Amino acid sequence: MAARGARSRPAPSSRLSLAAALCALLLLGAGCSPAADDEPALRVDLSKRQETVAPAPAAGVTYAYLPQYSHTTSHKRHHLLVEYLSKATGLPMRQVFPDTFDEHVKMVALGQIDISFTNPFVSIKLARQGAKTFARTVKASGKADFRCEIICRSDNRELKTLADCRGKRWIAVDPLSAGGYLFALGHFLDLGMARQDFAEIAFAPGPGGKQENVVLAVLAGKYDFGTIREGTLDVLKGRVDLDQIRVLGRTKAYPEWLFAARKGLDQGLVDRIAAAMFALDPANPEHAAILEAAGLKAIIPAQDQDLDPVRELARKLGLD
Repeated sequence: MAARGARSRPAPSSRLSLAAALCALLLLGAGCSPAADDEPALRVDLSKRQETVAPAPAAGVTYAYLPQYSHTTSHKRHHLLVEYLSKATGLPMRQVFPDTFDEHVKMVALGQIDISFTNPFVSIKLARQGAKTFARTVKASGKADFRCEIICRSDNRELKTLADCRGKRWIAVDPLSAGGYLFALGHFLDLGMARQDFAEIAFAPGPGGKQENVVLAVLAGKYDFGTIREGTLDVLKGRVDLDQIRVLGRTKAYPEWLFAARKGLDQGLVDRIAAAMFALDPANPEHAAILEAAGLKAIIPAQDQDLDPVRELARKLGLD
């Protein structure tokens, strides 16, 4: 029997019933709101679907710089040239960025790259696909050819001459790199050293940026020496401590980089692009800015026979 004066409390089941009743009243009130506030139910038919498709690349003439440097550097050096060519020819042009040398070559074969800026070894490879070389570059120095530089750390006491490279670890740019590998391979062959005479030949990782990566690998001491194209150290000024790098030797010079049009590209279109390139005048301030960004003095006509010295080197290396 409950104590006198104490309030009686509802049983637990009664409390639950009361809570349920209150919830029902609230829901009923919400359901009785004016019809103007109601939102019609949206019926979704899951049997009808539409697959999303990635947008196709913008149309236009595609231009690619063989990825010896990072994509950022390639864009910085050539985007003014691409913009100028588009304006001068009236053709929509855009720069594309293959990740590797091999990918660049394949994209040209597939028609995904119309105009290529490549080293002379890759130009030979493209010519075998039917591409046509139509222009070559003159560097800011006034030279229409270039060399390979063999570099090591400044404090490397084991390397005094190129003969000391025998038995050492070598990092190169890419198997298709002219100034970053093949020029040096031919030079070492003339000195009596073949591939098997080195402890290791490695190639720089990347997409792109391979020239820079060779320099960084040598600086880090991962390899005894590296090979880069002449001019790479100038590109890296302010980014690495060049006092820690020593140029051990240089190869003979070969034709500078060239422009090629893929097989099947309309000749009239190629002629318009070539004419715009040849019209670049370093005395014109606007043109001078374009050439300076690309590290060029001029772009001049080229013929297939300009590649003959490189073909001779390819035969010596067994690459033809």
